[in-house]
This record gives sequence, C-alpha cells and structure tokens, in this order.
Amino acid sequence: MVAALTRLFGVHNLSLAEDVVQDAFSRALEAWQAHGVPENPTAWLMTTAKHRALDVVRRERTARRFAPEMGRLLETEWTLAPLVEEAFALHVVRDEQLRMMFSCCHPQLATEAQLALILNILCGFGAKEIASAFLTSRAAVEKRISRGKQVLAGSQRLFDLTDREFETRLSTVGRALYLLFSEGYHGASESAVRVELCHEALRLALLLLEHPAAAKPTLHALSALFCLHAARLPARVDEAGDLSALVDQDRSRWDARLIDEGLKQLELSAAGTELSAYHVEAALAAAHVSAGSLATTDWSNIVSLYDRLFDLSPSPVVALNRAIAIGQRDGAATGLEALRAIEGAARLEQYPFYAAAFGELELRRGEFASAVAHFQRALTLARNDAERRFLAKRVASCRLHLG
Repeated sequence: MVAALTRLFGVHNLSLAEDVVQDAFSRALEAWQAHGVPENPTAWLMTTAKHRALDVVRRERTARRFAPEMGRLLETEWTLAPLVEEAFALHVVRDEQLRMMFSCCHPQLATEAQLALILNILCGFGAKEIASAFLTSRAAVEKRISRGKQVLAGSQRLFDLTDREFETRLSTVGRALYLLFSEGYHGASESAVRVELCHEALRLALLLLEHPAAAKPTLHALSALFCLHAARLPARVDEAGDLSALVDQDRSRWDARLIDEGLKQLELSAAGTELSAYHVEAALAAAHVSAGSLATTDWSNIVSLYDRLFDLSPSPVVALNRAIAIGQRDGAATGLEALRAIEGAARLEQYPFYAAAFGELELRRGEFASAVAHFQRALTLARNDAERRFLAKRVASCRLHLG
C-alpha cells in the first residue's frame, strides 16, 4: 500500500502515503469490530486506501506537489480515478515494491539506516523489533529511520531498476530480507516464531528473482536458505504453541514442496565462482532437511560447513552453532570445550540459547545440577513466553533426575 501510494504522491510525500495507510488500518479496526473481518481483508484495505488516496488528491492537488510523472494526470477527473486504480494493480504494486526497496538503499545513508528503512517501510517492523534485530537501542533505530525518511523525501523519484547502481544496492536489500526472515524464525520479539515474517521475506526474495538483473547466484542461495528453513516451520512449534527442539520435531510435518524448491534454488546458486555466507548457510539447511533423523545427520559435514561459514563471516553466533555441532559429532565433553573456547563470548551473555547450549551438553553428560543452573540462567534471559515455557521444561526435566 505504501509503495502504491508513493508512486502516486511521489517519494517526497512518503509521510502522506504512510498517513493514508495508517488511516486505512484505523478504519479497518472500527469497521471490522462492528461488522466482522471481511472475507478478503487485503482487498478491503486496498480498496479503502484507494478511496482515501482519491480524497487526498482531490483535496490537495492545488496546494501540494505530487509525483512529477503523475502530476498532470492527477489534475483532471478524467484521468485521476483510472490512475489511482492502476497504481493498485498487482503487477504495478510488485514493481513499485522493488523500486521502494532499492530507493531505501540510498548512497547518502549508512547501511544500518538503509536496512532500518526497508524493514520499517516495506516490512512493517517497528523500531523495537528493528532494534532487536540489530542488537542496538530503540532510540538509535528511531534516529536512523527519521534520517532515512528525510533523505528519501529529498529525492526526486523512486529508484529506477535499470539504474547502474542496481547491483551495488542489491546486496543491502538481500541483507534486509535476511534479517526479516531471521526475526521471524528465531523470534527475538513477543513471539518465538513469526511465520508471517518468514513468508514475507521469502515472497520478497522470490519477487526479486523475477527481475533478470537480480537473479544472481547469491540471491538464489538466499532464496534456498529461506525455503529450506521455512519448510521446517510447521514443526518448529507444537500443537500447544510450544517450541519444539530439532531432536523432537516430527519431520513428516516438514513442507516437502518448499524443500524441493529450496534444493532447486541451491542448485541454481552454484552457477559461477562466488561463494557467499548465504551459500554455506543454505548448504547447512540442506544437510539438515536431507537427514531422516538427528542420529543419521552428517555432523562431520555440518561442522566443516560451519568452519567455512566462520571463515566467511566470523561471529560468536556462528561459533556457538559450530560448538553445538561438534557436541553432536564428538560428544558432549568436546562440545563444552568448543563452547568455552568461543572468542567474543561476552556478546552472547544475554542470549538465552548460549546458556541453554551449556545446559543441553551438561544434561547429556549426566551433570544434572550443572545443567539446571545453566537452564535457569537461560530462563532468566528468555525473550518471550514460548522460550520461557521451553526452558522451564528443560529445568523440570533436569530436576527429575536429581530426585
């Protein structure tokens, strides 16, 4: 809706487009409470936004400067309504979403501000959620968004997808989609798993792939990663709404269609000589979905892939996942040694599943008292109710062994 309205109003009127969208949602809140949710909520919102856009243009076309390429057509009633209708056509909205994504990657903005804009304008993230994804403060994110919108407002038009800067901006767009998917899959906010965010990231990635200039091996790898992780979403949460660990997941619930699409995208990503972190992460996801069980998983291959990933993109989180894989391959004691050897582990101190990893390995060693202590530490750091329930069950399980 924002993309469609920005095409009409011009990028310099971005705040007006956002106001119209906000108004459409406010009207939905009132109407749906009174009359119930319509059969097609999306169509209802789009129609409401179209009508509101017509009202805005009629009221302000003599006082406000709209998009240069649309200005004269918006001045007459003969062309106004058809133009607004066209702006909300499916193929037009798709193209404008792409243009908006790339417009957010303005060279005057730092990468963090570009990412914050994409997540805020196109994906609906609030400042709190973006701060969680960036591991930074809400105030810092609000400042980035404000600065970004000021820069966009100074632009004459949305980014042209034939512009020579296309490839330069493509990597930032990919990273934003990666963060969007991660927030949905690993839920640092109020929900442990937010399926709609994962599907939105996947949708936008596949939308990008429809553009010939964007169909690069790295984007195929990113799409493969999304598909293979999204395939496991049906089993990530059980019927009670609780998190389900990989060892406990019913693999028959994994989405075979998405697995096939992911493996297809991974094969397409092999073209050329480039090897990105997305390639390795997608290969890791493929190794998991290709295994019939935890016991038959090729943990040696997974450890090797984490070694490669750490070379490409070193971080404590990658080291943590590598240590867990080592624990599966070589035993709990060796896994604990790998955990203790992580450089920069201080950055993981507030991450609940760092403490939980110690708890799991101590549990496997039969050191139940130590496992309880680690799981209790993780429980104090849990970020939502689903994580708290998951970790509380681990604490209870360990205490049963203690008698």
